[in-house]
Parts: sequence; structure tokens; C-alpha cells
Amino acid sequence: MSDLPVLFDERPTADGGRIGVATLNAPRSLNSLSLEMARQLDAKLEAWAVDRNIVAVWIEGSGDKAFCAGGDVVALYRALNEEDENRGSGRDSELPASYFTLEYRLDYRIHTFPKPVMVWADGIVMGGGLGLTAGASHRLVTETTLIAMPEITIGLYPDIGASWFLNRMPPGVGAYLGLTGAQLNARDALDLGLGDHFIPRECRAALLEALGEADFGDRSAKTRRATVQAVIDRFEAREQAPAGQVAPHQDTIQALVGNVDVETAVSRILADDSDDKWLAVNRKRLAAGCPISAHLVWRMLERHAHTSLADAFRDELVLSVQCGRLGDFVEGVRALLIDKDKSPQWTYRDVASVPATFIDAMFESPWTSEEHPLRDLGHGQRVG
Repeated sequence: MSDLPVLFDERPTADGGRIGVATLNAPRSLNSLSLEMARQLDAKLEAWAVDRNIVAVWIEGSGDKAFCAGGDVVALYRALNEEDENRGSGRDSELPASYFTLEYRLDYRIHTFPKPVMVWADGIVMGGGLGLTAGASHRLVTETTLIAMPEITIGLYPDIGASWFLNRMPPGVGAYLGLTGAQLNARDALDLGLGDHFIPRECRAALLEALGEADFGDRSAKTRRATVQAVIDRFEAREQAPAGQVAPHQDTIQALVGNVDVETAVSRILADDSDDKWLAVNRKRLAAGCPISAHLVWRMLERHAHTSLADAFRDELVLSVQCGRLGDFVEGVRALLIDKDKSPQWTYRDVASVPATFIDAMFESPWTSEEHPLRDLGHGQRVG
């Protein structure tokens, strides 16, 4: 197979159109989204959006383990370490700001893309992979789908638009997922609005073939979407989805995190003595997680309960950059992925110890509103 970061293809349809196919091509890193992958995918989507012959887009990952396991945090770690070594010399790394800016633009492009976007969310879908999935018009989950936002384990927080879409889940659920990094399956994705259709993994090739045999008629937006939907409907098999994990625990989740502050929510989760396996694993992950991250999860959900998606991405860019400069992101990545000792030395020992003034500082933008790299996001675009 080619070693190109993203493989692109255009598959013909029965009426002379084409379906644009993008394959993330880094299976050894579970298709972690690098800066170059994001750059190539964004440029191709921009071109496909205005190409009348492209009737729909299909995005998938190579290999059989993951669609995309997240962003390339190791590259960010290295850039931030280099920046720390060169601080004061005028050689600060531009990678974190450049990376997050491009990633969020790409995610927003998918949310606002004028043609059907199908994401084959098979295998692991975490962090940045969920960013590529969340805005697609047709999110296809399978029996192997495993979704999570485990950023609390590395001193980050659920970004990629999660500050916006977690707020659109049942009350308390988004906060719980952000605090605990809980793992979700295909049924959970369908229940929480992170997936649209359950398609058995073995049907992938047949589904793509059926899309190629379809007639997209006048290629209007309505016809394109209806045609894609009609083909997918033929392969839908929700009865084969695994049993959900969130819905059976929704009452418990809402009792733990509802209508309280972050310190109380975290205390309640950690004090819960349920021997339920799913809840226990989530509790353990939170207990070992970054105290700063817990505050960031909570604060971002409060800030974006009623804002636009574009506003959420702008805020996330500020916070993501500051996580590297002021927060525990570097230490979290070191402990989990570099030294792999799994013993991070967080700045604060627990959630109650984190000063409000520190969290306030994390939200101070390094740019003026006129200089913000995402200042134009959403202008002339609509989500739909």
C-alpha cells in the first residue's frame, strides 16, 4: 500500500457522477490525524465541495483496527518540549496553534459540507477521530465501533467541537463522558447522536458497490441526500447492534453530575460504590485523570450551552494552545505515550485544589479578536 498520509479515489456512479473516497493511511498509529493528513483532507474536501461531478464523500481509515484513534499528540508533545527548551530565544514552536487551527477548520468543513459525507466509523474512534465523524451527515457505526473522549488521561479536554455537541446529549451525560472518558459502543453512538446507522462490518464493500450503482438524478442537494439515504437503508441492521451502556445507566449518571459544580460531581462519581463494571472503569479513569482537565470539561460545557459551533471551535483553539503552554498536556502525554510509566505528576493533586484563577488564565487568548486564526469561521456558512 502507498505510504501517502491520505489516499484519495473517485468511484464512478451509474449516472456518470463520482463518489469521493478518502482513506486515512497510517494504520500503525491507528490512523492518528497528523498535520499533513489534516491539510490534505481539508484541501480535497474543499475541491470536492465545488466539483459538480462529486455527488457524495466517503471517509474511512486503513487497516482493521481503527478509523482514527485521535490527533497526533506525540508530534505536539515533541514540538512543545522543543518550545520549552528554546523559550526566550524567539524559536517558539508554531505547531500547536497551526495544528489545532487546521484540525478545527477541517472538522467545521465536515459539519457544513454541502454534499453527503459518510464516515465509516469502524473500530477505534477517539478524540480527533470523533472530530472527523461528528459533523458527517451519515455516521456509519459497526459491531467493532469504540468511541471515547479520553482526554482527561493526558491533561487535555474533549475538544473537536465536543464543547458544542456534548451539550446536546441528555442532561448530565455529556459532562459525565467528558470527565470519565467513558468508552461507547455503536448502540451508545446511536442513542447519543454520535452515530446515524448501524451497518455490519462485512457489508462495507457491498455498500460502496451499491452507492456506485445508484443514480443521483439531477444532483440537487435534496436528491443527493435522498439517494445516499436510500442505499444506506438497504444495509441498516440496528437489531445487530450491541447492547447499549449509557442508556441503562442514565439515571445514575444524572444523579451523579446533575445540577452541581465540578467539585461535587467529581466527588460523587469517585464516592459511588457501585460494582457495575462500566461505572467502575470510568470511576478509575477519572481518579487517575488530570484535575485541571476536569475543570476545563465543566467550564467549556457551561460556556457553550447556548453558543454556535463556530464559537465553540474558537474557544477550543485558545484553550488547546494554553493546555500546552500552561496546563498538564505535556506531562500527560509523557506519562501515557512517551515514557509509558502511567504515573503523571499533575500540577494539582485533586480537583478541589485547582484555583479558579488558574482556570481563568487558561482561557486568556494569546490573540486579539481581530488576530484570532478562526475569526472568520462560520461567516457565510451554516450547519446542516
